[in-house]
Amino acid sequence: MPYQLYLQAGAWIPCSGFFSEDSGFSGSSGDSGITVFRRFRGANEKRRKMEKFEVTILGCGSALPTLRHLGTAQVVDIRNKYFLVDCTEGVQLALRRNRINLNRINTVLISHLHGDHCFGLVGYVSTMALLGRKAPLHVYGPKDLEKVFRPQIAYFCSGMEYEVVFHEVDTTKAAVIYEDRSLSIESIPLHHRVACCGYCFREKQGRPHMRHGVIDRYGIPYSQVNNIKAGQDFMTADGVMVPHTELTTPPAPARSYAFCSDTAYLPAIADQLKGVDLLYHEATYGEDNTELAARYCHSTARQAAMIAKAAGAGKLIIGHYSQRYDDEQVLLREAQEVFPETILAEEGKSIEVRSKR
Repeated sequence: MPYQLYLQAGAWIPCSGFFSEDSGFSGSSGDSGITVFRRFRGANEKRRKMEKFEVTILGCGSALPTLRHLGTAQVVDIRNKYFLVDCTEGVQLALRRNRINLNRINTVLISHLHGDHCFGLVGYVSTMALLGRKAPLHVYGPKDLEKVFRPQIAYFCSGMEYEVVFHEVDTTKAAVIYEDRSLSIESIPLHHRVACCGYCFREKQGRPHMRHGVIDRYGIPYSQVNNIKAGQDFMTADGVMVPHTELTTPPAPARSYAFCSDTAYLPAIADQLKGVDLLYHEATYGEDNTELAARYCHSTARQAAMIAKAAGAGKLIIGHYSQRYDDEQVLLREAQEVFPETILAEEGKSIEVRSKR
């Protein structure tokens, strides 16, 4: 029987058979390594149930930077994949203050071409070159994004050793613009003075989890675990058929986060946002400035709350505050009158995306 060492809880433990991340442990049911592998698998199941989905606010002000707020920028960390959403000036310092490794970000999502949402992009690209980045950086955004920034990158970042790949997003329709095995990102059409869209991050539904102890109890070989998770019943060596529902527990509900950048009040987006767990919606003004909100295609805090209520969101974050407000509590109160589960965006605040189900 082949023999190798297996890492468990920081120590190398001998076990029979082979283990690989793709195929799992291979060996007979009597192998001493089976118990080790099952402990490993149990730890993995627990880890998957607790995988991170978190939004960190880097900036939540509007067009004029103040001593209190940067322009708009956020980092979405979903299962250790980092997405930079909008890229205001000063974003690099904000990332460092929040101890976020600049090189961990492989995707940047730009909502629209107003400076408070994208002036930090060229500086970020340049710094990545100075840090020796090799991996491509993918940048998504509206039409003209590449036309505006490609010449600047060519001028200021010549000789860099990685590629910046631009992806044009059609801001007039909702569509999946990014997808991998664990999540998808949809564009959200918004109404602003220039082409603009938001982004909705949707975690894909995971598979059921094996119940504790059933592998040993029924003598289930590892080769059958994926089949059981896919809905197949299991027959024991004694010929007893065990339903898969008795062997598994339901997966944790898939979570979602929607980022709605600069926009006039747009009730139609509530349909696309139905049931979203966490919603960020701009709230530039209070009810004292509804005329300004309409003129400049922005929303009030109350209007943001109306969208959250209509969408049945789990929680609302408001931000993109006008510099007119020295205290955003007035905006919070106006929003909470309509949608109590509202919080204020604040630089450095991290909000966990939790399923409301």
